Amino acid sequence: MVANNRLGLMATKVGMTQLFMDDGLRVAVTVLKIDPNVIVQKKTMENDGYCAVQVGACATREKLVTMGMAGHFKKANVGPQRVVRETRMSADALAKLNVGEALSFDLIKDCKSVDVTGVSKGKGTAGVMKRHHMKGFRATHGTHEYFRHAGSIGCRATPGKVHKGKRMAGRMGNETVTTLNVAVVRVDEAKGLVFLRGAVPGAPGGVVRLVPSTREALRGRRMTQEAQTASKNPMKASKAGGGAAAKPAKPAKK
Repeated sequence: MVANNRLGLMATKVGMTQLFMDDGLRVAVTVLKIDPNVIVQKKTMENDGYCAVQVGACATREKLVTMGMAGHFKKANVGPQRVVRETRMSADALAKLNVGEALSFDLIKDCKSVDVTGVSKGKGTAGVMKRHHMKGFRATHGTHEYFRHAGSIGCRATPGKVHKGKRMAGRMGNETVTTLNVAVVRVDEAKGLVFLRGAVPGAPGGVVRLVPSTREALRGRRMTQEAQTASKNPMKASKAGGGAAAKPAKPAKK
């Protein structure tokens, strides 16, 4: 794996709320709580065969970690951490970091957008209509108990097998997902909170990883009054002070 040197912070998903922008527009945001991210281990080419930094977050009690991990944390002189993640980087970038130090909040403080990685919500075993958005069968002309089935899954005698990757029913969700270029609306460094506008994978209480995005920052949908005013929907335009509200009144009938 190629080193990327993109060091990020781990945060806990708290939930959703709303913020009011400077122009008075209300925006729905996801709240993330950033706990101290401490460096647990430095992996070098000489000892491990690759260069990486191991970071722990979400401090917990010692009885809730295994004995092996408890000794691992004691060796680094840090408290037990609930989540541990690695980031590969070059040897030069790794040399600037020290075991036991906490990562600075400045990694994402001035970012306009971030890439968010987390585990999506588990949906359990799902059929092809929910999992792959298949159409299903028509509910007329003699169709019996076959409305939501997948249909044929194989070929003929040649090749005589089901191809790998065939879209079928199975487990849905509970996968590592990365949402790119999520807009950062506000940062509260004193409380360790980050407010994001966009999709954040996982359920409340889950841990996600925030990495500064390399893409051009987007303000997000409907984050400006101009975007609502320019809407073709007259109801939205009237609420924003334009559209139907800007039309002249009809003359009174004589």
